[in-house]
Amino acid sequence: MVQLRERPATSKITNLQEKFIYEVCAMYDAENRFWEAQQTMLQCCQNNEFRSLIETHIRETEQQIQNLEQVFKALGQEPKRVTCDAAAGLISDGQKFMLLAAESQQVLNLGLAGCQAKVEQLEIACYRGLIKVAEKMGQQQVVQLLQQNLQQEEQTAKKIEQQMPKLLNECK
Repeated sequence: MVQLRERPATSKITNLQEKFIYEVCAMYDAENRFWEAQQTMLQCCQNNEFRSLIETHIRETEQQIQNLEQVFKALGQEPKRVTCDAAAGLISDGQKFMLLAAESQQVLNLGLAGCQAKVEQLEIACYRGLIKVAEKMGQQQVVQLLQQNLQQEEQTAKKIEQQMPKLLNECK
């Protein structure tokens, strides 16, 4: 079990606003981690369609990070990262897979798409939860920023899902 003292940048959460800010900080960390991981994926991917999807999503992730920075500003907070263990775990799993599949480009491409699909599902779940809380708090500007991010994540998830059969067929 994680002890609070292991996370010196965090404090106890006692109300909805603190919960929300904590989760925005974790999402900010996740988006930054995923942006870095996508750079590595781009270097490893040899499928042109999937490469194009990654390139587009890198630019979208940059915009999503900026949107989260605007969320912080709207809440009167400085942008801060709180470690998102779920994001770190997905990235670690993806890195391990890349090492294990490095000798089969088609399997690697399919695996990268699978890893990215998992990331998108996590992000979709997180943004949906954040939007619900922001609505409850009456933070309309924040809701709009988070909805932009959610829409991009949902579109990316759909595009990956559409590419999976082709990537699967390329595997021997």
